[in-house]
Amino acid sequence: MPLSLNGVLCTLAFLLVWRAEELAQACSCAPVHPQQAFCNADVVIRAKVVGEREVDSGNDIYGNPIKRIQYDVKQIKMFKGPNQDIDTIFTAPMSAVCGVTLDTSGKKEYLISGKSDAGGQMHVTLCDYIMPWDFLSNTQKKSLSQRYQMGCECKIVRCPSLPCEISAPEECLWTDLMIEKQVYGRQANHYACVKRADGSCSWYRGVAPPKKEFLDAEDP
Repeated sequence: MPLSLNGVLCTLAFLLVWRAEELAQACSCAPVHPQQAFCNADVVIRAKVVGEREVDSGNDIYGNPIKRIQYDVKQIKMFKGPNQDIDTIFTAPMSAVCGVTLDTSGKKEYLISGKSDAGGQMHVTLCDYIMPWDFLSNTQKKSLSQRYQMGCECKIVRCPSLPCEISAPEECLWTDLMIEKQVYGRQANHYACVKRADGSCSWYRGVAPPKKEFLDAEDP
């Protein structure tokens, strides 16, 4: 039985709403502590973005070209990654599919973490930790070179609701969202989860690397 005009319009409206909801829900990322983001990333750099253009990145299974945004960057410092400067970064063309929008004026410095493909190219998504450099605390800036790597064998566990607790000594409980009602609170800005001599992990606060007394201590 053929659809009436109203039926066709209703079907089209439903499909449009469904597609809009699909796109809106296509990129969903759980909050990640900056240290965990550092440990998960293949590449972590401080850089300025100086250019942008859309490029083809192969074809999908139907033969349609896959578009990517290529950012040209001027690397200031590499904290983690290959033994070569990063001069381009790739991302998806829309935020709905986790594409990242960056200031291309060259005036803003960013901390950028991301993945590296087999060819050594850096790729970023909205799920990666990308932050204007000026937004970072002094502790975070120091930890990029001195402390985060020390805790990559630890696991930072986000507290989704109270009460919550760790399930293993190698875990640090991240409570910013529950206690301070914000994703990046005191623990994200001023603490690192550090492995100690007994194999357990504990939050450590301070700009300097942990002293041996802390690493050897039985209690934090």
